[in-house]
Amino acid sequence: MRVLLTGHQGYLGSVMAPVLTAAGHEVVGLDSGLFADCVLGPVPVDPRGHAVDLRDVSAEPLSGMDAVVHLAALSNDPLGSLAPELTYDINHHASVRLARMARDAGVKRFLYASTCSVYGASGADDLVDEAAPLRPVTPYAESKVRVEEDLMELADDDFTPVFMRNATAFGYSPRLRADIVLNNLVAHAYLTGDVRVLSDGTPWRPLVHAEDIAKAFAEVLAAPREAVHAKAFNIGTEENNVTVAEIAERVVATVPGAKLLITGEAGPDPRSYRVDFSALRSAVPGYQATWTVGAGAAELLDAYQRYGMTEDDFQPRFTRLTRLARRREDGSIDAELRPQKGPRAEPEAVPL
Repeated sequence: MRVLLTGHQGYLGSVMAPVLTAAGHEVVGLDSGLFADCVLGPVPVDPRGHAVDLRDVSAEPLSGMDAVVHLAALSNDPLGSLAPELTYDINHHASVRLARMARDAGVKRFLYASTCSVYGASGADDLVDEAAPLRPVTPYAESKVRVEEDLMELADDDFTPVFMRNATAFGYSPRLRADIVLNNLVAHAYLTGDVRVLSDGTPWRPLVHAEDIAKAFAEVLAAPREAVHAKAFNIGTEENNVTVAEIAERVVATVPGAKLLITGEAGPDPRSYRVDFSALRSAVPGYQATWTVGAGAAELLDAYQRYGMTEDDFQPRFTRLTRLARRREDGSIDAELRPQKGPRAEPEAVPL
């Protein structure tokens, strides 16, 4: 297929692009470049593509595409809470607009990167599956629910949206994020010797490696339409349903000399849920997420050591909130997070 991959210069996109290419697809990227230089290790080789803000995309990049893999978003709960209006503008309205243009352009399949955070405070001891009530507790998760609802209304005989509810990602990417739980704890342990948990450690979190997410998207692109049409799939593995304290303990076991500190200073966290991932395995026989939390912690430690992660990199380059704040200060993005080349510069479109 010819696949338009939005967010190809982000944490997941930099892992997704080579996986889709290896699966035989022709990948075209689309990204505003907000985090393109957040690189740890070798600079990734990006697919050719478009440099444009998601809110400003025209129909042209969709011409001739067979599928869209839509990753681009403001990508975590703290950022969504800081700027909820931008979260809804980008994550919700711009995503639905993109899907409508894709349908009108004749795109057959639209894979949307949603999140298991839509289950929020599940209030249940059992594993939650795709039919469970959605109880988002942050603007980020709420924006994902709204997109799923709106895309479902667009589904028809010629347009197949699929809702990929990713568990919390972890693992090395050449464009690293250090503000997601496992990546963050390993970095703190490596740089300071402490594994610091600000909650009481009891909330449940489902985790999944970035590579396992990419492989799930590749499998769904290749699956028969009837197996995936207008369906939601949890992406991950039951083995990685773990408490925050268990995640921290695995980091301590991985990083030599690290000490565990569970402070509880942030108070109780309402986001707690364990997830059933069997639906995707049933729909796409042969798919299985294989990375464990322990293996991911070891991979991250190796990358931090090999590529020289420093405290000077940790916050300004690899933490999303800090990175955007710095770019606002230096004028390279405006108050609405649009990239700037000058006081009133427009986003640049890179021709194919």
